[in-house]
Amino acid sequence: MKRNKKILIVEDDVTLNKGIMLTLRQEDIDIKQAFDLEEGASILKNESIDLIILDVNLPDGNGFDFCKKTRETSQVPIIFLTACDMEVDIVTGLELGADDYITKPFSLMILRARVMAALRRQVFNNGNNVFNFGELELDFEKMNFYKKDIPINLSKTEQKLLKILITNPGQVLTREQLIDNVWSDEGEYVDENALTVTIKRLRQKIENKNDNKKYIKTVYGIGYTFLVG
Repeated sequence: MKRNKKILIVEDDVTLNKGIMLTLRQEDIDIKQAFDLEEGASILKNESIDLIILDVNLPDGNGFDFCKKTRETSQVPIIFLTACDMEVDIVTGLELGADDYITKPFSLMILRARVMAALRRQVFNNGNNVFNFGELELDFEKMNFYKKDIPINLSKTEQKLLKILITNPGQVLTREQLIDNVWSDEGEYVDENALTVTIKRLRQKIENKNDNKKYIKTVYGIGYTFLVG
């Protein structure tokens, strides 16, 4: 069963912290609140956090230092939320590894949209081998694949093709790129029809025929892209 996403808010303004929590909280998202860096570090150490919303100026230190230390061991998405709107501060935050930077004052709905976008981009964990998209759970290390908690059988070729697509979400990959990466060890010539057939099989296995949710989009004349939104 897929676990809920966990968001850590590190913000010392109690009213703002609560407002963010209420804006982001939903059935499949759990919110962890911290009001200083020490509390935030403790939660991050003991919980599986999927995204951090981080203020810069906190009672016991600097959010930039927290971000830098976090990046030594984790690639969890970090969104800075701060009144420090000088260009040098924004550049510093991004260079330290932050995924986004939102300056105060701001709209809670815009923050929510940016958080959801960051969660969609965060399609991997556990060494780039475990992926979750809606009703799909794909573990390439253990070769366990599920749709709606029902096992899916994927061939080695299907696994290779699917992993290339999902590790490049939203990026158009040409037919040539996909063929070179998936069939690179099968000799000099591969019939392009092999890619078309494999894409068709993947769609049958991971998509639902009777609804509009599509993961693999054909970009006619070019190749394919994987949709995570």
